[in-house]
Amino acid sequence: MSVLKTEELKKIYGSDAAEVQALKGVSISVEQGEFVAVVGTSGSGKSTLLHMLGGIDRPTSGKVFVDGKDVFSLNDEELTIFRRRKIGFVFQAFNLVPTLNVYENIVFPIQLDGSAVDEEYVNSVITTLGLENLLNRLPNQLSGGQQQRAAIARALASKPAIVLADEPTGNLDSKTSMDVIGLLKVTGQKFSQTIVLITHNEAIAQMADRIIRIEDGNVYTQKQTLNGISGSENKGGDIND
Repeated sequence: MSVLKTEELKKIYGSDAAEVQALKGVSISVEQGEFVAVVGTSGSGKSTLLHMLGGIDRPTSGKVFVDGKDVFSLNDEELTIFRRRKIGFVFQAFNLVPTLNVYENIVFPIQLDGSAVDEEYVNSVITTLGLENLLNRLPNQLSGGQQQRAAIARALASKPAIVLADEPTGNLDSKTSMDVIGLLKVTGQKFSQTIVLITHNEAIAQMADRIIRIEDGNVYTQKQTLNGISGSENKGGDIND
């Protein structure tokens, strides 16, 4: 079952001689529980794609479906609520609230939405990510890896349809990066989460179930198996297979 799908997604910035086609008709599909890495060079369109997937920016044309809902059929207020309930974000800069401790940061989006915290589920996420002894600390009392683990816990806490991770290891050293991605993968599997990871790091991308390559606003796909990458690259089209 596809929990995330795009149809002919296009994004154009500027006009006339200054026009830039950031996305050129991208159609992708991500299945429930899948861990997908989107890779590409700087300026390839991968961050633009993530912003479209997360409803942060509206496309020039095309559609994005999350959990069966046409995201851009919603008005701005409806989209904000939908994004808060259905999409978990993990950013390179962590984006933890500096005046809240780790536990308060984790449950903050749930409380912001006026929903009840599922304590059993949240505690399970906290334990899986090894945060149980850090809950009373403020973000500035944590290492980079610990802050990113707290950010992952926050993204998972509301049981979103998808988790979007935008270069989540960009501020971490190589060992900590691999540890964080390993934990992201473990939590995704344990809690049946769908994860879309934006990265330029090939080693990190290899940890995903599937790799989507994007260059010049077009997508290519490769399948990852236990023996490495199999299948051929194809330009454009629907790439859910």
